[in-house]
Amino acid sequence: MKHIARLLLALAVIFATPALAREQISLNDNWLFIKADMPEAKNADYRAESWQAITLPHTFNAGDANQGGDTSRGEKEGVYYRGPGWYRRQLEITPVAGQRYVLQFDGAALVTDAWVNGKSVGHHEGGYAAFRFDVTDALRAGDNLITVRVDNTRMPQVAPLTGDFNVFGGLYRTVSLITTGDVHVDLMDHGGSGVYMTTKAISAQKAEIGARILLKNDSAQAAKIAVKTRILDADGKVVAAAKTMASLTAGQALPVEQALTVRRPHLWAGRKDAYLYKVVVEAGSDRVTVPLGIRTVTIDPDKGFLLNGQPYRIYGANMQQPGRKGKGTAVSDAEIDEDMQILDDMGVTALRLAHMQHPQRVYDDADRMGILLTTEVPLVDEISAGQAFQDNAVEQMQELIAQNYNHPSVVLWGLGNEIRHTDPDPNPVLAALQTTAKAMDPTRPTVYAHCCLADDDAIAGHSDVISYNRYFGWYGDTFADMGKWADALHAKYPKRIFGVSEYGAGASIRHQEDAPKAVVPQAFWHPEQYQALYHEANWRELKARPYLWSDFIWVAFDFPSFRRNEGDRPAINDKGLVTEDRQTKKDAYYWYQANWSDRLMVHITSPRDLHKRIRHVKVKVYANTGEVRLSLNGQSLGAQKVVDHIATWEVDLRDGENVVEAFAGKDLHDRVVWHYEGPIEGK
Repeated sequence: MKHIARLLLALAVIFATPALAREQISLNDNWLFIKADMPEAKNADYRAESWQAITLPHTFNAGDANQGGDTSRGEKEGVYYRGPGWYRRQLEITPVAGQRYVLQFDGAALVTDAWVNGKSVGHHEGGYAAFRFDVTDALRAGDNLITVRVDNTRMPQVAPLTGDFNVFGGLYRTVSLITTGDVHVDLMDHGGSGVYMTTKAISAQKAEIGARILLKNDSAQAAKIAVKTRILDADGKVVAAAKTMASLTAGQALPVEQALTVRRPHLWAGRKDAYLYKVVVEAGSDRVTVPLGIRTVTIDPDKGFLLNGQPYRIYGANMQQPGRKGKGTAVSDAEIDEDMQILDDMGVTALRLAHMQHPQRVYDDADRMGILLTTEVPLVDEISAGQAFQDNAVEQMQELIAQNYNHPSVVLWGLGNEIRHTDPDPNPVLAALQTTAKAMDPTRPTVYAHCCLADDDAIAGHSDVISYNRYFGWYGDTFADMGKWADALHAKYPKRIFGVSEYGAGASIRHQEDAPKAVVPQAFWHPEQYQALYHEANWRELKARPYLWSDFIWVAFDFPSFRRNEGDRPAINDKGLVTEDRQTKKDAYYWYQANWSDRLMVHITSPRDLHKRIRHVKVKVYANTGEVRLSLNGQSLGAQKVVDHIATWEVDLRDGENVVEAFAGKDLHDRVVWHYEGPIEGK
């Protein structure tokens, strides 16, 4: 009998895993929503007759995101809804024995609770990472009710507590149902893939790649499965493979380590050559695919950033959560692609993703475009005292790394931004985030964006490298102070690796003043021309200092911020190089395109300054060509050499309409129409 029992056990181990492949189906359609607190809505017998029919992604702040304060009543900040919203959806399904069913939320702000058929299936705190709830035991054959409560109220234990941005509430990213066999790559690894690919060593002959695969046996019996890993090149050819047999007891989580060698590796080299491999992991019947870019990253205090051992200048922009006016952060993949293409066209080598984890589409696009990324947890401005807040910040760091580890575009993990106060003490939180990041990923450096306290304050000493948010020439001081500050800090701390994580100035395309006078940032006059002068001067200071490991503009696109009551309208941060609707690129955008892009371009500045106030004006053109030709009202004014990406002419306008055209080469052309009305007779 003992021999028979052993045989039956062995057979159970061999045949325990059913042949159930992983599937992921969208649950974006057919939701009902109400912007209120309806705790009874979690009950299966509740009738949601008055609820609104919606499709995901959805935010309940789409309509009030740009609602600003009323200064006539002394309001300093805008007001938008921060509270709960409820979602319900039916799901028709017949659960299969031996299969797991997991709800995946790609992002929901800020705290989420979910029920299936009235049974609680999960609670999540944090608004920007993906997370999953296992709903297997709550499902039944036939019709099932999914109920979700999302609350974007400020919570003392959840980061961020505040910030210069709106916290958009709701299921503002997609929701899906993942099904797979009981034995699978772990779906509960902080919302990540459960697969970690690490480049151990690189030479011209080979790249040594380590694979760490997290397995989970959710069945009630032991299982033995084959774990197969293949690396495919860009043409789909297998260039490396490994196979491991793994034995798991009932309920066990087990990591599997594998070593693979890619011969004559094709390196991922940023914009120069964003070459991607694909990794396919098969664990029994389960299958997971992740990207692989073979590259190394180091940062030197004198040479700056090094990609694959070679100096690689990091310049670009900060990007807040992708959004659109009237939609908030509930955007489509096509709209995210548009954002990334606008920045790629500008010529950025890198982006800082502020101030939280972004949608996966951003990281995927960056991998493909060769745009390097820094990405950070939403530790912004202030913290709460107590262990609960620290634990939440650590969990959000774990999610950030687990979900983005395999993206070659990600080169630094960010610990936070602009902690402005030392009471309560933020140092234990920053230390815990640093320890977490280095434990999960010792291959990438960490960074913190510092402001508002001394440059050498203790909170600036936790990360591997440091960056500073500096607005010389906007919030006081002069444009030239950017270079003076950087040189002084570099001289004082020659081995400190530091860069600039934010610099910028506000601009409204409705405000035109050529040439502009000094601007008061907190006032309502933000002429576009001042922003352009600011960026011309600041970029000259920054580009002359290669020891700076990064130069990031604040910010790529105008975005809603409840704190703001300045510029042409309240509740908007107008420091973007592009308007919130993405329809207008400001002059400063073209200044950077002239400096950074390999594509030839020409742009006449002040195209929206339609009504000139004086007859004698300066025409300024941004270009990356050797020379530019100009015509005024069809008459050639000859060519000017382009010096530091600028060519200028002094011209006299005629009364009425004036057509100004710039030409470079055969195909480059820009055109503006300015109007000048002469002085009134007798004046």
